Amino acid sequence: MLTILGFAMIATFLVLIMLKKMSPIAALVLIPALFCVAVGQGAKLGDYVIEGVGNLAPTAAMLMFAIVYFGVMIDVGLFDPIVRGILRFCKADPMRIVVGTAVLAAIVSLDGDGSTTFMITVSAMYPLYKRLKMSLVVMTGVAATANGVMNTLPWGGPTARAATALKLDAGDIFVPMIPALGVGLAAVLLLAVVLGRRERKRLGMLTLDEALATGTAMEPETVLVGAGGGDRTRKNSGGAGTGTGTGGDAAQNAGPDADGDIDADGDEDGDEGFKGLDPNRATLRPKLYWFNAGLTLALLTAMIMELMPIPVLFLLGAALALTVNFPHMPDQRARIAAHADNVLNVSGMVFAAAVFTGVLSGTGMVEHMADWLVDAIPAGMGPHMAIVTGILSIPLTYFMSNDGFYFGVVPVLAEAGAAHGVSPLEIARASLVGQPLHMSSPLVPAVYVLVGMAKVEFGDHTRFTVKWAALTSLVILCAGLLFGII
Repeated sequence: MLTILGFAMIATFLVLIMLKKMSPIAALVLIPALFCVAVGQGAKLGDYVIEGVGNLAPTAAMLMFAIVYFGVMIDVGLFDPIVRGILRFCKADPMRIVVGTAVLAAIVSLDGDGSTTFMITVSAMYPLYKRLKMSLVVMTGVAATANGVMNTLPWGGPTARAATALKLDAGDIFVPMIPALGVGLAAVLLLAVVLGRRERKRLGMLTLDEALATGTAMEPETVLVGAGGGDRTRKNSGGAGTGTGTGGDAAQNAGPDADGDIDADGDEDGDEGFKGLDPNRATLRPKLYWFNAGLTLALLTAMIMELMPIPVLFLLGAALALTVNFPHMPDQRARIAAHADNVLNVSGMVFAAAVFTGVLSGTGMVEHMADWLVDAIPAGMGPHMAIVTGILSIPLTYFMSNDGFYFGVVPVLAEAGAAHGVSPLEIARASLVGQPLHMSSPLVPAVYVLVGMAKVEFGDHTRFTVKWAALTSLVILCAGLLFGII
């Protein structure tokens, strides 16, 4: 019964948010509460929620201070050269912009933290997508999938969990997987080319000067989300818009494109206009550029070396960045207030997700779902348990946390494989296959940073990304089999 209710709870959540019948926060709280009562454990709901909140509190703290830190870095101009460099590389070509998104997300993912990757990627690419009226779900989908491939780095989490669960060396798991993961990253770049060509066909291609030309004055602050102003205009040649949008043709903002996917700019009412990185904004600190660059590099290095817990690092980093760049108290309060909206949205989503994960784990649904899936594997598949593990990792890492999968399911699969001569190393490598899809799971806090900063509905992101991310996972699995790694 718990198995059925567990799958039913997850399916209900996904259906309701994809159909936009409930907001993600409301669904994350109310649906698990309802199912907790349904399994007869309503009296323990409070305990489950408190446990879930306790488990995710460090993540919420990390996200809160990371958003403040990187928000300040955006304000003071640390990423302005990146934006200008990518714009010049992309030359206002939608295809190059999508490929640039994949490359940037993959490079930044080297720090091993999804939230940081998404904050930097969206900060750099959002202005380009808004300026050219490109579909923002393309940006979120490509960024999440690229980060999912790179999330398999030994310091990214899944590889370390697999090594710990099976008592293996993380290097022995990861290094042989590099060729297969390289093929997976190449698949993401190919996907970016395909989606970029589709965007180019829909919008046309502008010159750099045309993309920079706009009739709307820039705001005097770094703002990655817009406020109304100006009229929506569209170039006659190629059909690409160069103006900023408010009102007007709402169908251009959020409607199905020729392939049936949601063309979501994240603006349900079409009232959001574009605000870019104003080169003359008052928050710029050009004299402190190298200090800020050095501080960011030191912060990322400390994260990779695990010198201190990540929440503590970002807390210290945010405090230091605010103090040095904005020594006056009114300026510090203004910067914190400027990013309070993102902080509240993301931290609220994380604590709401704590209800979902708390109920899923506390009621025993996760364990029953995992046991049912393992028992459902035919005995004849024993010699092919590595392949089975790779296939199962795709849906299981989407429907449960990495902790639940790697510490609860993978050891059972490894034990079943060992009985048929399958090496635990093969099981461990196969278990990494599902990470491209995992990074778009509603149980991953970082994905809420991605969709929140991009102003994309989570349901739109899910509907667009799942098929491409699952395909990328299958490509990695096939490459692993071809190279004899799995």
